[in-house]
Amino acid sequence: MALTEKERYLLEDLKQQEQICVDKYSEYAQRASTTQLKNLFSAISQAEQGHLDMVNGMLAGRTPSEKKGKSGTKLPTPRKETARSQDKKLDAYLCADALATEKHVSSVYDTSIFECCSESMRQALSQIESQEQHHGKLLYDYMSKNGIC
Repeated sequence: MALTEKERYLLEDLKQQEQICVDKYSEYAQRASTTQLKNLFSAISQAEQGHLDMVNGMLAGRTPSEKKGKSGTKLPTPRKETARSQDKKLDAYLCADALATEKHVSSVYDTSIFECCSESMRQALSQIESQEQHHGKLLYDYMSKNGIC
């Protein structure tokens, strides 16, 4: 797949954003105070790694293959875990920052979708953008259920 200069620029930006997401969610999984939040951050980190792999594939000239369904990221089963006040503050910060990141990355994908020439590339980026929105919903749902939004 031949890329235009603009497409290459857009994909390089998406690559950087996805690497930040992978790193951030991996770190946040270690820092979170509850097992449920650790698992959520780990699952999103794995999904973001898949996005990064797809973007790297497009940069290498491979035509993206269409995957069916959602990202596979599911909210872990809620458990009663009591977090200390300080831990709850940290979790609230991590969730708020992660949600802000998802909003930003989703908007970067949205812009990129409109500016790509290749239909298969637009479809792949659209699918990833939808998954980014799903990640945001998972984070918001966690925050809502745990009284940190």
